[in-house]
Amino acid sequence: MGDGEFLSGKMLIAMPGIGDPRFERALVLICAHDESHAMGIAVNRPVEGLTLPDLLGRLDVKPSIELPADLVLLGGPVDRERGFVLHTDDYMAGEHSLHVGDGVALTATREVLEAIAGHGDPPRRSALALGYAGWGPGQLERELRDNVWLTCEPDETLIFGADHAHKWSQALAKIGVDPRLLSSTAGRA
Repeated sequence: MGDGEFLSGKMLIAMPGIGDPRFERALVLICAHDESHAMGIAVNRPVEGLTLPDLLGRLDVKPSIELPADLVLLGGPVDRERGFVLHTDDYMAGEHSLHVGDGVALTATREVLEAIAGHGDPPRRSALALGYAGWGPGQLERELRDNVWLTCEPDETLIFGADHAHKWSQALAKIGVDPRLLSSTAGRA
């Protein structure tokens, strides 16, 4: 990664031996990255037993349509009480939506939840996450230099697919890496 090169819209793939159980086998979509910070949402860590209809019910968002029983994701260890919706960019809530990358946006307002519940034009695909992953100035760049993460281009299956157990290995396969051949010891050559 060269100077001035930022990873917004890219995916991070945790290397074995990352040293932080919160990110073991994590797949994180970077939503914002500049010289002062980075922010991303883990897309392969479902909150066991918490579905979209359950969470919308807790938030008193009453659906007008049949909602899929999609699992809510644990987006990261920071601010776990706050919800974030990754969605296709056919839905945008003006200044409240952040363009993440090719065809993907992030919105953290009740308005997107209402749209998903059938009270407006919903995004074609979406995933609701609680919390996010955050990095301070230069922290993510250091972790990349230390080979803690690999990167890949996202696709809708990796971001929105329901096969959470296999997303990590699917992301590795996308860049030609066999997870069985990865060492759990990080380092640089």
